[in-house]
Amino acid sequence: MATLIGRKFHIACSVSGATRLMHRLGFSPQIPARRVAERDETAVTVWKEATWAEVKEPGRPAAATSASRTRQASPGGRPKDAPGAGAAAPRS
Repeated sequence: MATLIGRKFHIACSVSGATRLMHRLGFSPQIPARRVAERDETAVTVWKEATWAEVKEPGRPAAATSASRTRQASPGGRPKDAPGAGAAAPRS
C-alpha cells in the first residue's frame, strides 16, 4: 500500500505510516473467507494422505517431557537419590 500511495500521490510514505493511515480510514488486513471454485476435494485428500505424511515433521514424543514447557515434571518421577527428590511431598 505504501508503494501504491507513493505512485498515486507522488509522496514518500513508510510502511508503518501507510498502515496507520489505512487504520484511521477504517481499513483492516483481511484474508479471503471463500475457497476456490475449481478445488478438487479428492485430489486434496489424496495429497494429504500421501505427500503431507512424508513432509510433515514428527512432533515431540508425548512421554519424553512434561506437558508444560515452563514447569518441570512432577517429583514423583524422579529417582529417590536425585537432587530435590525429597523437597516436595506428593499430593493426596
